[in-house]
Amino acid sequence: MVGRRLGADWQRSLIVVLTCARIGLSEYPGVHGGVRPYAEEDSMATVAAPIDATSTAAWKALEAHQEKLEVEGIDLKAWFAADPERVNKLSFDAGDLHFDLSKNLVTDETVKLLCDLAREVKLEERRDAMFSGEHINTTEDRAVLHTALRRPATERGQLIVDGQDVVADVHEVLDRMYAFAERVRSGEWKGVTGKKIEHLVSIGIGGSDLGPVMAYEALRPYADAGIDCRYISNIDPNDQAEKLKGLDPETTLVIIVSKTFTTLETLTNAREVKTWMLEQLKAQGAIDGSDEQNAEAVAKHFVAVSTALEKVEAFGIDPANAFGFWNWVGGRYSVDSAVGLSLIVVLGPERFQQFLEGFHAIDEYFCNTPLENNAVALMGLLNVWYVNFFGSKSHAVLPYCQYLHRFPAYLQQLTMESNGKHVRWNGSAVTSDTGEIFWGEPGTNGQHAFYQLLHQGTVVVPADFIAFANTANPATDSGQDVHELFLGNFLAQTKALAFGKTADEVRAEGTPEQIVPARCFEGNRPTTSIFGDTLTPFALGELIALYEHITFVEGTVWGIDSYDQWGVELGKQLAKQITPAFHDDAAKAEQDASTQALIEFYRAHRK
Repeated sequence: MVGRRLGADWQRSLIVVLTCARIGLSEYPGVHGGVRPYAEEDSMATVAAPIDATSTAAWKALEAHQEKLEVEGIDLKAWFAADPERVNKLSFDAGDLHFDLSKNLVTDETVKLLCDLAREVKLEERRDAMFSGEHINTTEDRAVLHTALRRPATERGQLIVDGQDVVADVHEVLDRMYAFAERVRSGEWKGVTGKKIEHLVSIGIGGSDLGPVMAYEALRPYADAGIDCRYISNIDPNDQAEKLKGLDPETTLVIIVSKTFTTLETLTNAREVKTWMLEQLKAQGAIDGSDEQNAEAVAKHFVAVSTALEKVEAFGIDPANAFGFWNWVGGRYSVDSAVGLSLIVVLGPERFQQFLEGFHAIDEYFCNTPLENNAVALMGLLNVWYVNFFGSKSHAVLPYCQYLHRFPAYLQQLTMESNGKHVRWNGSAVTSDTGEIFWGEPGTNGQHAFYQLLHQGTVVVPADFIAFANTANPATDSGQDVHELFLGNFLAQTKALAFGKTADEVRAEGTPEQIVPARCFEGNRPTTSIFGDTLTPFALGELIALYEHITFVEGTVWGIDSYDQWGVELGKQLAKQITPAFHDDAAKAEQDASTQALIEFYRAHRK
């Protein structure tokens, strides 16, 4: 039963013990890791079946509405001219972000019908169920509570899920991480030779890497402790080799991020980095290579983000230096959990707290703003509009801020791993297209790469443009404010995509007639503009939460479980079967003809 309360301590303890036994933990993780596992059931969670959006009155009305728009002619230039209030009606403020949705292919009727659809599929009810801790992740029978990671400490006791005070648990781990980070930042934590830590190496993959890397790059101007961070994720040895170049092992601290401490790529890299650390320390005369000194070096140069304390300890890490998180936090939603430990060390607890507050501001806005005025919900519904009624297959995210250069890659996992599904949350087949290919590149680089397709291609790609009024690095060129030059491009691109350029306008410039068609721009290419004051930790938290909830809105309309990821499993299973075949003829013989041929190529060329 979801959301249940257990009134007595013995009941709570029993659930913890049974859960630990089931997932193979012999030690209660709350002792050192600060994490108490939450009770699960073996069967699918009992959640009402999804409403088939395609059978609703609103969906049918949207189909008719879209057909009418196509017949009448979609014309943003005419729509703007006919409605002087269009920009005001489709502009919103959430936290300190400003949203302009006016250049989307919508009318007042479109917005009304999309909100009708949201209500018919019970979007608001599912939103409330998620925030309250119901097990809406049905295939894994788990709550979905990444939003609890940023709830303030004053809300202790207000969210009890499966017998646990979730907010209290979150802040127990946060407090331990903040204390640890201060020890590293101040120099109190020292390496085996007594030197201050100057470099972090964070080892993880997927959500244990993409979020922290993106946030570290985005918030570089706020890294004030004289500590840099490098992230190793790929099992390709080249990744590790390049990231370790130039590092002094005596001043390097390694964070291994793996909830179960079994992730193939992460543990392989961790063992390799451990070998590198011990060999380099011995070569520098810092340790003598004895078991005792090796153990001391590992204890002072490695910490973990994990709840598998026995495995952590077997690696040589003191369980007191392991920081955990919960099964209700999906990897792609975990950057604001212990997975963000590297960020806390580099940025400091105060700025990480501001980061969390940005998330929470958007959470509150999403929960408390009516759909018609809710920029977060409307952006999710607009994506449904384009995917299901215009046939869009991809979505561009174009940050006009170089610090956000990893943001599109982060969103690829967040959105595509969440909504790339072909079954609904009750196991039935989906009834419409789901998901989009998210991609992007910072402006103005993208303008010189793929904007040609955005402006004049035959495929319409909805795009989100993100910019900030202020920059961390102001500059001028011959009196010209370079940031204003940059933002001029940000504004020009959405204007060009929306309103285009007619043949008459091209001719008026004296263009030869035979070239006129090539210089015309159809316009009516949909964009959303997101404008902020400054890219701060708070603003970054807002942006991440925005796209988390956009993803949720889409998943709810499509009736899918946006919080599992079974699609990543088959390839991993097959990799374990195939790897022996590089040297084992019997294993090779079990493979298909194509795989066998590729293995033969490898054998012939591997030096």
